[in-house]
Amino acid sequence: MGTDISTKLQHIAEQNMEDIESAKAEGRSAIGFYCVFTPTELAVAANAVPLPLCGTRNDPIAKAEETLPRNLCPLIKSSFGFAVSKTCPFVEASDLIVGDTTCDGKKKMFELLARYKKTHVLQLPQNQDTNVALPMWRKELDDFRGRIETQTGVEITEERLKDAISLMNRERRARKQLMDVNKVKPAPLAGSQVIEILFKVGFLADKMKGITFMEEVAAEALKGNLRPEAERSPNRKRILVTGVPVGLGSDKVIKIVEQSGADVVVCENCTGYKQAFQVDENKAPMDALAEQYLSTPCSVMSPNNNRLELLKEMITEFQVDGVIDLTWQACHTYNIESFTVEEFVQKEFDLPTLHLETDYAESDTEQLRVRIDAYLEML
Repeated sequence: MGTDISTKLQHIAEQNMEDIESAKAEGRSAIGFYCVFTPTELAVAANAVPLPLCGTRNDPIAKAEETLPRNLCPLIKSSFGFAVSKTCPFVEASDLIVGDTTCDGKKKMFELLARYKKTHVLQLPQNQDTNVALPMWRKELDDFRGRIETQTGVEITEERLKDAISLMNRERRARKQLMDVNKVKPAPLAGSQVIEILFKVGFLADKMKGITFMEEVAAEALKGNLRPEAERSPNRKRILVTGVPVGLGSDKVIKIVEQSGADVVVCENCTGYKQAFQVDENKAPMDALAEQYLSTPCSVMSPNNNRLELLKEMITEFQVDGVIDLTWQACHTYNIESFTVEEFVQKEFDLPTLHLETDYAESDTEQLRVRIDAYLEML
């Protein structure tokens, strides 16, 4: 990444904790979110600061394992470990934590987390049937809206909600604009650069600051200013990563792919392109939120046809040479769904996929490198 961009991102990230503290000093609440299924618009409409809390680092897992089983998804253990060890400033700043029942491990973890932090858990339907699941989900969001109003002391009016949807749509457009830079061949940004930017910007209390920064980076990247010429070779294989969330600290597969001479041009997961959506601003706000968030293409849904449709679009538009399907250990829904993904990609595009199951530790790095190198050679 260009020096100026890196410096500015670091400065924005450092300034952000002061921004959060200032917001709280003004009486604003901070609401912590763990999942893309939860509409951050409701927090924004109540003048609260939304903070993403999903754990992506290995450091707090040992603390979590004093309570949680060792053979549990590292994302769950990392999230819980940060909370109980009080080592994440964003968890500490949160006045309310919002969980979700996206998997059995998370929903049981949130029962324990509630002993440490004020927690609200959204009961998520297990399919996207609009006749059955949507009314239930809409009721959950209505209850959540009330909980946010109680927490913040701010009434979420229709006008406030419309403004929040408009702002978050603009942020998602900026995120998509940044990711879409790599539709260009060769890729103007490394996958690790995109992950770092999206990850750090996600924590910003000042949404417009993050939006402006992402728009600036996208423009500079398209000029060819943010990646060394030697890394922008048309011969580098273009890889799409699908599956579980990836963030700073859990991005070892992305780094290995890049070290092996290929490019991760885009990530389909919920820290990536799953957030490249728009809430319909022409519908009643709560209806629009319920419909859009329920359609999230997560493996918790049965069936999860939306994921295959999204993959089809992305493989074509990003001119992908291969697909790596990443699963965290003990993430059963993504692990099982890897069979469906492999079958689909092979049938639709005649491309081989590589399914990797790992955790946040570095102990299997060389084993992963051997498998990734072999896969890239095959391509």
